[in-house]
Amino acid sequence: MQTRRTQVVVAGAGPVGSVAATYLSRQGIDVILAESAMDSAQDLRASTFHPPTLEMLATLGVTERLIETGLKAPVYHWRDRRSGEILSFDLTEIADVTAYPFRVQCEQYHLSRMLADTLEAEENTQVRFGHRVVYFEQDDTGVDVYLEHATGIEKVRADYLIGADGANSIVRKWLNVEFDGFTYPERFLTLSTAWPIEDALPGLAKVNYVSDPDEWQVLLRVPSLWRVLVPAPEESEAYLLSDEKKNAVFDGIMGDGAAVTTGHRTIYRVHQRVAKRFHKGRVLLVGDAAHLNNPLGGFGMNSGIHDAFNACEKLSAIINDGASADLLDLYDRQRRTVTFDFTQRQTIENMEIMRGGQDEAHERRRDALRILASDPEKRRSYLLRQAMYDSIGQAAAIS
Repeated sequence: MQTRRTQVVVAGAGPVGSVAATYLSRQGIDVILAESAMDSAQDLRASTFHPPTLEMLATLGVTERLIETGLKAPVYHWRDRRSGEILSFDLTEIADVTAYPFRVQCEQYHLSRMLADTLEAEENTQVRFGHRVVYFEQDDTGVDVYLEHATGIEKVRADYLIGADGANSIVRKWLNVEFDGFTYPERFLTLSTAWPIEDALPGLAKVNYVSDPDEWQVLLRVPSLWRVLVPAPEESEAYLLSDEKKNAVFDGIMGDGAAVTTGHRTIYRVHQRVAKRFHKGRVLLVGDAAHLNNPLGGFGMNSGIHDAFNACEKLSAIINDGASADLLDLYDRQRRTVTFDFTQRQTIENMEIMRGGQDEAHERRRDALRILASDPEKRRSYLLRQAMYDSIGQAAAIS
């Protein structure tokens, strides 16, 4: 078997893997970006880009294209469905700390496709769609990575391997790294529609978190449609994908669910899990391969991109500047700490706000949000935290 040589193999060409490969390529590092699918997956789950992520992506030259493709969303709402109360949060209040005081609502596959197209023109980078990492073995000097494709298996000798291959990461499994945490008992149902929901709910923001004791909802606007996320506790899959369920969901929003047509109806499980290690030897884990959380707050893809920048900054120093490989231990400390202290904690807290019934705990959480919304100092701190600036600062402070 002939062995191909490169410096880094990145497994997975989703947004996180594509960002990692692009960062390394711009540093003059030879990269193979391997993706099992035949093209960038059009995954509808992630669609929110937070301000610090936009700052990072600006260094790769894609932020303005994302803004042109997507929608700016400076304001987001926490809504109480029973009372009709709306708490509004406006990111323009932190315009003094960022050139991008807004979220960008844009499906993640646009970023993956933009970066893959750019990488295919780079001399030091190979983009391999239809190539799946099936096995690897590492030693003190490198990693042998085996890529399965339509006609065989190719062996690549690399200095390092980055696993950005998602929740079911084969890289993490071959590393034998535990993936601790839990799975929420309810599934999530996502419905997409071009129907103008904003006409039925005047003043609707582009990002809306709607708390309700019976069926909480997330209403997100992306360029061509609305995405509606609701819990799916015990119903059968057939019912969840039925017109009856679709009608019931939109009846609760606009009163005429039968008139609404949908483009997608997707059911998925939601997890809160963190890998015991984010690197082992010459192999690193980033994004969903390293951690999973529920989507409330839009932290999943963003934290994965932050992983990629952190990891690749350190790999670049090691490969190009001869820095100590101990930097990879620092990557693990920084990103695992942030994952536990911010991403996991905040998404669990957001989930509890959404799920809460009309009990005392729900009232306490709603009162806390009211205080945040009405107090300028506390509101600013909250906006910085939700925009992920606190997590960036926390990681930078860890040595």
